[in-house]
Formats: sequence, C-alpha cells, structure tokens
Amino acid sequence: MTILRTFIAIEIPESIQIAIQKETLNLRSSADSALVRWIAPANIHLTLKFLGDVSTTNLQFIKQMLTQECAQHSAFDLQIGKLGSFPTPKRPRVIWVGVQAPAEFDKLQRAVESGAARLGYTPEAGDFSPHLTIGRVRQNLTDAGMQKLRTALTSNHVGMLGTVKVNAVHLYKSDMQPTGSAYTQLSSAPLKTP
Repeated sequence: MTILRTFIAIEIPESIQIAIQKETLNLRSSADSALVRWIAPANIHLTLKFLGDVSTTNLQFIKQMLTQECAQHSAFDLQIGKLGSFPTPKRPRVIWVGVQAPAEFDKLQRAVESGAARLGYTPEAGDFSPHLTIGRVRQNLTDAGMQKLRTALTSNHVGMLGTVKVNAVHLYKSDMQPTGSAYTQLSSAPLKTP
C-alpha cells in the first residue's frame, strides 16, 4: 500500500501566479530567502482541505466525495489581491495574498471539510480564512531578522490582481523535492454551471 501526501485545492491560473510574482518582487528582494521560504509561483493555489498522508486505497473514496460535493455547488469568481500575514503582522509565520470570496465559496469549503470528516479526516480547528500562501517565515529568526521582515511587509503593498473563475476543485499529491514541493493533480471535480 502506497501513502501519498494530499490536499484539496482550487487551481490558480498562470496569469494570476505571474501577477503575484511581479507584484511581490520588491518584497522578495527585501525579505530574501534567509528570512522567508518563498513559494514557487507555479505552486500557488487555494487550499480547501489539507488531508496529509492518504493510502492509495482511500483515494477513490476521496474522489467520490469530491465529485458528489462539487456537483451540488455552482461555479463562482474569486477576487485576488492585497498582502497579509498570519498570525499577526508583528509575528508573521505565513505571508499571503488575499482572496475575496462569495458565499458560494464558503458553502463549498464547508461541504468539502464535512465530506472529509465523514471519511475520517480531522476537521480544521477555527474558522477558515481563504488566502494564497506565497511564503513561510523561517523559524528561529533573530530579532534583527524579524524586524527586517516586518519593515519589508509594511513597506510593500499588493493591489487587486484579478479575478479567478472557479469551475472545478482538484485533488493533488505533494512530493518533496530538493528544490521544494512538487504538486501533481490526481483528479478534478466540476462545479455546477450556473
């Protein structure tokens, strides 16, 4: 039995990935790789549910759940833009670009979370906040490094970058490579067309 590291996500088009890359060029120069592990543009996506390690025998159940849940929700648009960090701007751990989502997105995300819970996957604690992770702050930064990062975050801004038309949800596997994670799409579940 093979184990795969998997997650459920919405694909972000290449045009938005490139726009994020261009808009954050100064930020990535100011807060270099000694401070932040920056995500490759091609890997930027909107995670709905991180499943973690999944056996290949369970993949079919996940695919069926996704198909059933997605068939009940209509396609929608997301607005992409603005820069932020979790948990707080003073102690950033994750750097993100924001996602403005309609109510249909919230319903879809809750349905995916509920479907995964029925299959035995642990529900996320707390409220879901849609975002596109663009960087993860390195652990054990010095006070000077953290101050440099905070300065870079407050002096760089990202405007609205565009609209993403969402008409499907995807199941991905993640493989660790020396250059970072490589994501492979395993299946797609279409949303209802309005």
